[in-house]
Amino acid sequence: MTGGTVRILGIDPGLRITGFGVIDKTGQKLAYVTSGCVKTNEAHSLPERIRTILEGLAEVIATHRPDEAVVEKVFVNVNPQSTLLLGQARGAAISALVSAGLPVSEYTALQVKQAVVGHGKAAKEQVGHMVCRLLQLPGEPSADAADALACAICHAHGGQGLGGLATRGFRVRGGRLV
Repeated sequence: MTGGTVRILGIDPGLRITGFGVIDKTGQKLAYVTSGCVKTNEAHSLPERIRTILEGLAEVIATHRPDEAVVEKVFVNVNPQSTLLLGQARGAAISALVSAGLPVSEYTALQVKQAVVGHGKAAKEQVGHMVCRLLQLPGEPSADAADALACAICHAHGGQGLGGLATRGFRVRGGRLV
């Protein structure tokens, strides 16, 4: 942390593609730093793919030196095998973060969409568009990088909805806070 600026690393875990996004928060102002993806080779074994995620994120951490990190929580999929594989990719991401001594926060996809778009049932395209607007990007990042940036934005807002609307004590119905 330098001069009141907090650097936040957002992670959107995936076994095939793990998105990452780094932003700086100074007061209420957010600034884009970088984003991208760690891609694994589907022809490689599971342990090799996990190592690729771990090493790729370790490189991002070493290069950009975040102060805090946030990872999207896994939802239970219809396919238990897919959920298990996603959980392993998420574990590799969290391992890279805690190995670097970073505090790690977690948010559900619903919380992230609520914070960035204003409702929990937003489409991926809406999330990408709002990430571009909030960070004043000239072009839209890949879907995985946009999701990671959205996680970082959610954390920067303190896990609260747009405009700092506190979500504690509210319920979600139809993708909206009630």
